Amino acid sequence: MLSVTCKIAIKAVIYLASRYGSGEKAGIKEIAAGINASEHTVGKLLQTLVKKGVINSIKGPSGGFYVTSEQRRQPLMNILDAVDGKDIFTQCALGLNKCSATHPCPVHHDFKIARDQLKVIFTTKRVADLCNQVNNGLAYLVD
Repeated sequence: MLSVTCKIAIKAVIYLASRYGSGEKAGIKEIAAGINASEHTVGKLLQTLVKKGVINSIKGPSGGFYVTSEQRRQPLMNILDAVDGKDIFTQCALGLNKCSATHPCPVHHDFKIARDQLKVIFTTKRVADLCNQVNNGLAYLVD
C-alpha cells in the first residue's frame, strides 16, 4: 500500500529521530547507509521532508539533517502526506475510479476496513514511539 519511496522516508525520519539525544546531525551518506537505501533517493527525499517541515537541515561543515523534539512528536501521517499524499486512504484497491460503497469493486468492503485501520495507525503513532523501539533494540530499520 505504501510506495517504496514513502517507506524509505519513514525509515529516514525514524533514523534521525533515534539520534535526537546525541544532538548530532546526520549526512545523506550516513542516513542512506543506516537504512540501507540509495543515497540518491535518500537525498531527494530529505529535501522534500525539509520543505514540508517534517525534518530540518543546516548547511555547512557542521551541518546535516536533524529533527526537533516537536518533530519527534509528529504523527507518521505527516511523513506519508509529505511523500505519497493521503489518497491511499480513499483509493480503490483495484484502481477503479468510481469505486464506492454503492458501486464497490470485489474487494471494496474488506479493503476499506484495512485502509481505516492503517489510517488509525498513521494518525496515532508518533515518530518518537517508533524510534524508541529502535533505540531499545525492539525493532530494526534494516534486515
